[in-house]
Amino acid sequence: MSGRILLVEDDRVLADSLKKFLEINGFEVETAYSFDEAIDLMERKGFDLYVLDVNLGDGDGIELLEYLRQFKDDTPTIFISALTDIRTITRGFNAGAEDYLKKPFDPEELVVRIKARLKKQEEELKYGDITYREGRFFKGEQELDLGEVQRNILHKLLRNRGRVVTKEELYDYMLNPSPLALRVMINKLKKKTGIEIKSVRGLGYTVD
Repeated sequence: MSGRILLVEDDRVLADSLKKFLEINGFEVETAYSFDEAIDLMERKGFDLYVLDVNLGDGDGIELLEYLRQFKDDTPTIFISALTDIRTITRGFNAGAEDYLKKPFDPEELVVRIKARLKKQEEELKYGDITYREGRFFKGEQELDLGEVQRNILHKLLRNRGRVVTKEELYDYMLNPSPLALRVMINKLKKKTGIEIKSVRGLGYTVD
């Protein structure tokens, strides 16, 4: 199982070692060492999961998640923290976290929790009468006839609904990417699924 993960941790030694370990286990990982760096990356790029430290040098990881949830960013989030009091843990879950891992922890445990969360996320993907399961899309009970590139692009858009997915992010799934080829692909998806995929001029596409 793979996935794009944003790791937010102000301890650079820990962050870098966790990044390497997660990459060995097949994940694509970017790191932010501060609250401000995290906001910048979250605004510019799409991720499948966030791993957030609670205590950041320039802010509070829980407040960061509260901010994200206010703007309808529902990316699954796992907190990692040396703070183990019930008040802090409760704050983390109330902010919208899916999991909370207490430091120090075995990196293998973090991998297990990430895989479990990503697997559950894939199983739960649903948009109107469109459902995604086991790598395939269905409209009602009828499987949609989509090629691999179309499936990947639709999956990316639905996993990031409410956020503009940049053209560059979608190009990653295409063999010969271009604005025209992407526009044609999006139009085909709209016809096959009935989903309103909106173009955001100069940026990319989004699904509400």
